[in-house]
Order: sequence, then C-alpha cells, then structure tokens
Amino acid sequence: MKTVQLQRKRNAAWQYIGPKQDLKEPLVLIFGNRFLLEEAATFDELRKLFPDGHLVFGSSSGDLIAGSVNDEHLSVTAIELERAHFEVQSINISSVAYNSELAGREVVSKLSPEGLKHIFVVSEGSSVNGSALTKGMQAAARKVLITGGLCGDDARFERTLAGYNKPPDDGEIVVIGFYGESFEASFSLYGGWIPFGPQRVVTRSKGNVLYEIDGKPALDLYRMYLGEKAKELPGSALIYPLNVTSTENNQAFVRTILQIDEAQNAMILAGDVPEQALVQLMMTNTDSLAMASETAALRALEGRTAPPQLAILISCIGRKLVLNQRVEEEVEEVREVLGEDVIISGMYSYGEIAPFYGERSCKLHNQTMTITLISE
Repeated sequence: MKTVQLQRKRNAAWQYIGPKQDLKEPLVLIFGNRFLLEEAATFDELRKLFPDGHLVFGSSSGDLIAGSVNDEHLSVTAIELERAHFEVQSINISSVAYNSELAGREVVSKLSPEGLKHIFVVSEGSSVNGSALTKGMQAAARKVLITGGLCGDDARFERTLAGYNKPPDDGEIVVIGFYGESFEASFSLYGGWIPFGPQRVVTRSKGNVLYEIDGKPALDLYRMYLGEKAKELPGSALIYPLNVTSTENNQAFVRTILQIDEAQNAMILAGDVPEQALVQLMMTNTDSLAMASETAALRALEGRTAPPQLAILISCIGRKLVLNQRVEEEVEEVREVLGEDVIISGMYSYGEIAPFYGERSCKLHNQTMTITLISE
C-alpha cells in the first residue's frame, strides 16, 4: 500500500504530510469543512492533484489526519493498493424517492459481488436515515463487513455533502468495495458514555422522529431534564444523548438529537428509535472519552493476521464538543495503540456505521469512536 496525505487551510496552499510520491489510480478520501467543499475550485484543484484518482468527498464536523484534528481544513488521504483492489459506486437518495433503506440496497448491489470482502460507506448525513441505510446495505451484502459514517457540518446541522468523482452534493451516498485475497479489514467501536436517571418508555415514534416518552411530549420532557441548557437546543442535546434498549438489538445503542420540531413538540434523531424501547439520558467526561478511544483501538486489533496499514477513524460530533480543547487526545490514544507506522485518516460525523462489538451486521451508532483497520 502506498499513501499520500495532504491538507489545506482556508485561503492557503496544499501542504503534504510526509513524503510526496506518484500514485496510480488511487482511492482519494477527502474530508473537511462543508464551506470549503462547496467552493467550485475545490474539485478542480483535487482533480489536478490526482488526475486518475477516485475522488470520494465527505463534509465533516472536523477532520482527522495523522495525529491532528482540524476544523476549517480539507484533509486528503490518497491510497494506492498494490495487491488488493477496490471499486466505488454511488447513488443519490432523491433517485429512490428518499427511501434510505432502498438506497442502501441499490448502491451496494451496484458493487461487483465476486470476492467482495469489505464495504466502506461515506453518506450524506442530513437527508439520509442512517438506520434504514444500514439495514438496506446489509440486506444486499449479508456476509460482508460494512463500516463508515454519516457526513457532518460542525454543530450547525444545516447541510452535509458527499460525492464521488464530482463536486460533492446533497443526498449522495458513496460505497467503496474492497477485494483481494490479501486484503484484511477489522473494526471496533466504543463510546465511554454513562446512562443516568430513570429508564423511560418510548410511547410514540416514527422512524427517527421521537414524539412521546411515557405518554408525554418528548421535547417537553427533554427540556425539563436540560434545565437552562434547553435554551441551547439542538446543540446542547449533543452532550446529553439517549441510551436506547430495544428488542430489535442485542446490545443497547446511543441516539443523538439532531433537530427539534417545535410544531410537533418532537425530536429528530440521527437514527431510528422504535416504540416500546427504553431510553435514558447519558453523560460523559473527557477522560472517559479518551479511554474509550484506546479501548476501540485495542479491540480493532483483535484477531488480525497482518499489521494494519491504514486506520479510518469516524468519531461523533458530540464527543468533539465534550473534549473541546482536548479533542486530539482521543486520536493520540489511538495512535499510541496502533503505532506511528499506521496512516490515520477520518472525520467527526453525525453517525457511525459498524456492527456492534462481537457481531457482523452493521448498525448506525452515535457518540462512538469507530475504527476501521485496513491492510493488504
């Protein structure tokens, strides 16, 4: 595997991280600030840098490269596989009437099935229901490991972008299929959040819209718990996500509130919450989040036959807000476990995609550090 990494600040020139080298038809992962991705010149610049590259774009709530976390940047990791190979496909959710499950099935079905070993997904995160997307993708590739994430837009929740070989846009879902006998992918995720307060029952919901808890308007109940911080909704909700226990999953999962609907007195979540599920508020601190990233890295190494060469980190915007000035600590914890020779790329997201630890069927998660390790 050959790699090249570079980054650019707003109104600045591209800077290489490590050696510059020529790559043949590389996979080019571009994560960064939404406003920079919207600029017309960005796509042209990257096409000139990688004329035969497969350009995959994703807006982020902060991008991860090497050992640093950047905000108003674009970060690029270009990868040439020397023994394995890859294929990229995409779909716009508008082409399937905004049916996220159908979009997941259709985009994965575009990939060549023969020898498919791993799928990495970069999905727009505003109009795509991540829960339904993962359900559709896994249905189309039942035995294939799927990881990835939903694109972010800092804490603005205004617009997210993704794209493949064209300027990034709304509604785009990109999947990268990896193939080859020598190719190996492993993963893990960990949160570091602690539930508190009473468990309550979801009494009315539809998809990712939560209307009632214990028969009362969900937004009213949430505001009561937040107190003064309720004035800062929906941003303050990122620091107090919901722990969800349901019969649909063997393990509890976390849901973040992305938007509020004042008219319906409801909350719009990053993924589905089924009726009759039990929910609790969660909280955390910086030390717990950093330790969780270390745990995720250790678990991702379990069972591997070859040392990893590339680590793609997808961490949640809520974690970034809690970590604040210490945000790079969770990346440092991962680097300390993996070693200096492993290339690190990634982003802060509106949702992480991976199976639960010890399982193989992918799900949507929130508030986790999700690590995908790749080698060939």
